[in-house]
Amino acid sequence: MAGTTAYIAAGNPLWPLFILPQGILLVFLFTLSHECTHKTPFRSGWLNDVIGHLVSIPIALPFIWFRYFHLAHHKWTNRPDKDPELAGKPRPGNWPELLLYLSGLPYWAGMSRVLIQNAVGRIDAPYLPARQHRAMRIEARLLLGFYAIAFLSLFYSSALFWLWVCPVLICQPFLRLYLLAEHGLCPPVANMLENSRTTFTNRIVRFLAWNMPYHAEHHAFPNVPFHQLPALHDWTRSHLKSTSDGYSEFTADYVNSLRY
Repeated sequence: MAGTTAYIAAGNPLWPLFILPQGILLVFLFTLSHECTHKTPFRSGWLNDVIGHLVSIPIALPFIWFRYFHLAHHKWTNRPDKDPELAGKPRPGNWPELLLYLSGLPYWAGMSRVLIQNAVGRIDAPYLPARQHRAMRIEARLLLGFYAIAFLSLFYSSALFWLWVCPVLICQPFLRLYLLAEHGLCPPVANMLENSRTTFTNRIVRFLAWNMPYHAEHHAFPNVPFHQLPALHDWTRSHLKSTSDGYSEFTADYVNSLRY
């Protein structure tokens, strides 16, 4: 990311071509934020928290709030009535819904709403502990303050637009499709090796996503650190119920399941 940022900032030849890799690297900071909620990237708990807060900035994902949101997702995985990732709604079931989801617009609208509600103290989700409300309120206000300053800076320089805003907007479909594969087309059952999908993919994707394509393994044993998931997979492979041979296969299966 440092390399692509420097190349774009310097205005080197063909720099617009680097917006795509820049955006992919930025949106997949989500997977690092996710790992930090589990405290697996670093031995030191405080370092996981610091990095988690830092990577929340470019993707508008308040870290303290996300930790408890994600804990509830683990507890009620794929339950439409309780999993906060579903919020009582099914996953995209037709082409307009899928295209809207892939655009990332529901994500940005949802996170804007979360930040504003947290900032004014309207924190009422049952999975958000009262002892953390004050921290979430401060977190949201700091993030909103940063975004306000960043917005004003666009009137003086276009740097942030090309280095951050544009890349993170246009690359949402890559992240959304990756996330859709984690639980899409999986049944709403209690078995974590069935309600979560493991996607067999290449080393580049596994590296970029902190081994989270081994998602059924992660949900079944969330305390196993990311770097041990390939070894855990050797033990669980014969028990997996939901798998895909790559994201292309999952996408084809999902498209075939859509209502026309």
